[in-house]
Amino acid sequence: MSTPARKRLMRDFKRLQQDPPAGISGAPQDNNIMLWNAVIFGPDDTPWDGGTFKLTLQFTEDYPNKPPTVRFVSRMFHPNIYADGSICLDILQNQWSPIYDVAAILTSIQSLLCDPNPNSPANSEAARMFKYKFMTRRDQIGP
Repeated sequence: MSTPARKRLMRDFKRLQQDPPAGISGAPQDNNIMLWNAVIFGPDDTPWDGGTFKLTLQFTEDYPNKPPTVRFVSRMFHPNIYADGSICLDILQNQWSPIYDVAAILTSIQSLLCDPNPNSPANSEAARMFKYKFMTRRDQIGP
């Protein structure tokens, strides 16, 4: 059965295959366009540099009007990632828009690895450590 959500996901998959963003890959699981596996490679010069991080994306028939549920399968120690792997990211919650496709979602998550938001922590210990390291480094460098 081909629904609007499934047609859109096929288009997203085709676009991701034809023009994949650097350091990102993703594809539907066998025989289930509504459940995807993805990989994000840790961005250079971040604490996640050199890492390979697996995620799942679960879509509903409301996609693209509603965001997918995205979770890290890999354990992540990050200010904006909960212990269960769910992600505190505005475009996956209150700032969602149907213009976002799978590539945009994964690129936004990759950007979160480059630029965590310790002021909206999902992991308060990671946020505290990030703030301390950032503030210490800024004090050493100057304003």
